[in-house]
Amino acid sequence: MKIPLTVILFAAACASLGLTVIATQSPPIITRPVMFDTPEADRILAALQVFPPDNPWNQDISKAPAHANSAAIIASIGKDKHIDFNLDMNYIIVPPNQPRVPVKIKDYSNESDPGPYPVPDDMPIENWPLQRNEDAGALLQAKGALEVIQRNGSGDRHGIVVDPVNGLLYEFYQARKTDAGWEAAQASIFDLKSNRMRPERWTSADAAGLPIFPATARYDECERGMVTHALRVTARRTRRAYVYPARHFASKLTDENLPRMGERLRLRQDFDINGFPPHAQAILKGLKKHGMFVADNGGDWRLSIAPDRRLKGLESLTRLKGSDFEVVDTEKAR
Repeated sequence: MKIPLTVILFAAACASLGLTVIATQSPPIITRPVMFDTPEADRILAALQVFPPDNPWNQDISKAPAHANSAAIIASIGKDKHIDFNLDMNYIIVPPNQPRVPVKIKDYSNESDPGPYPVPDDMPIENWPLQRNEDAGALLQAKGALEVIQRNGSGDRHGIVVDPVNGLLYEFYQARKTDAGWEAAQASIFDLKSNRMRPERWTSADAAGLPIFPATARYDECERGMVTHALRVTARRTRRAYVYPARHFASKLTDENLPRMGERLRLRQDFDINGFPPHAQAILKGLKKHGMFVADNGGDWRLSIAPDRRLKGLESLTRLKGSDFEVVDTEKAR
């Protein structure tokens, strides 16, 4: 069978960019924006290496030593509080030639990466289209039209754009569509082929200066049986400090028992995940091997999961409590 030239060129482009293509299937050709909750998005992401294998997000910390102050830090978040999750972080995949448009940066222009940016007209806004998140007013109605949410929804309003062929990630805080075009409070660009972090003390669309997309649990990986990267979690009270790979703090509190931005927690190895539904098990396996980063201030023990209707059985995650986790000594784990 003759392989189409477009497939050969796509594979060559992926190889030059350090992206991994699964050899058992034809590499997907991206010609238009692709929404996150579709089989087409699943195929594209299955062919993408998100950050190099030695990146902190992909690090196996299952055998790393626990932090000496682990118990106190867990207690400060709430050892008896149950784990919860937000179906919040959606995203859109764009082709390599997606037209670039200006985005007006309103608040953190000195800590934003300059545009223009490949933002499509249908970029989804955080929480759409589902309604399991701590900001009950984020969506105006349960089945609100995307265009209405883009203009009028409340909350942090993150917007995430993934360009797999160029290996670039674009993330926006407080993204909003107006009659004059897109605007946002902050814009960050991450090179998915590199381990390079943001400059010291620079925020991102997240308070810790970290990317959101690589730390969000997605349907395609849950369906494959394991989330193979660290996740994102929030805590109501954090410390005025950050630890690698975080670059920024967002607190005035100095209590050493509070978690720092970038604090890494993992599910205890002796926690029995048998009996959990398959998609929940995939997340729990990832939490044992890769853990989760404290990435922002918010509800205690809130994980970020893509708002994909195909995910099932996630309510079982609320059986977990803070005491089922421990803090990793990241300095010794590196």
